[in-house]
Amino acid sequence: MTIKKYFAFVPNTITSFNVLSGCLSVVFAFEGFLVAAGIMILIAAVFDFFDGMSARLLGAYSEMGKQLDSLADVISFGLAPAAIAHFYVRQSIMGDLPLNDATLIDWVLMFSPFIITVFSALRLAKFNIDTRQTESFIGLATPANAMVWASIPFIWSTYSNTIFAQFIVQPIFIIPLSIALSLLLIAEIPMFSLKFKSLRFKDNKIRFLFLAGNLLLIVWLPMASLALIIIWYLVLSVSSNLFSNKIH
Repeated sequence: MTIKKYFAFVPNTITSFNVLSGCLSVVFAFEGFLVAAGIMILIAAVFDFFDGMSARLLGAYSEMGKQLDSLADVISFGLAPAAIAHFYVRQSIMGDLPLNDATLIDWVLMFSPFIITVFSALRLAKFNIDTRQTESFIGLATPANAMVWASIPFIWSTYSNTIFAQFIVQPIFIIPLSIALSLLLIAEIPMFSLKFKSLRFKDNKIRFLFLAGNLLLIVWLPMASLALIIIWYLVLSVSSNLFSNKIH
């Protein structure tokens, strides 16, 4: 048995913890523990980062690992954020009423956030066969989309007395955001990668600008910074795409 095969279980084990974190997030979301659901998405993202890193360090790439990673991401970054969005819409429409009191329109509205799961699966399947996405992304990555939804419970718990916090948990905001981000997942829009090929500013202008903006957002609005960082990432990616033919 080669060293590569011997260590192949390491990234797959880490990915399995990603799956578990995503499952726990879904359970917490359905039970109304939305901050815990958001935390589990963040933990899943940590596992998602380290499974790739461990595979690179150990040279333990495998087709099984690639497919397992995508399946894990469907749960943690597709189903879990949709469950959070669903809870807010259902709570706003039904309150404490049972589901059998819901009208057809209520059902459509309550379960429309699961478009996130559908488009996340489409995005991941597309990513697996798209050879253009080795150095950068085309369309919004599923973990980035999930971070937006994971941040909403933190914003609500911290700024619940503000009009803004009360607005972002309403169907009039949740449903259009679900649709918009879902479309961005499969959009043919180049998104820059955070991988530094060197530490030279000239080669990484957009990455250094992104990191500087992130620092300001974390200091200014720490609890809302996660969602704002993703928005900042989108703005930079789109702007760079408009003014350049290539994202470095």
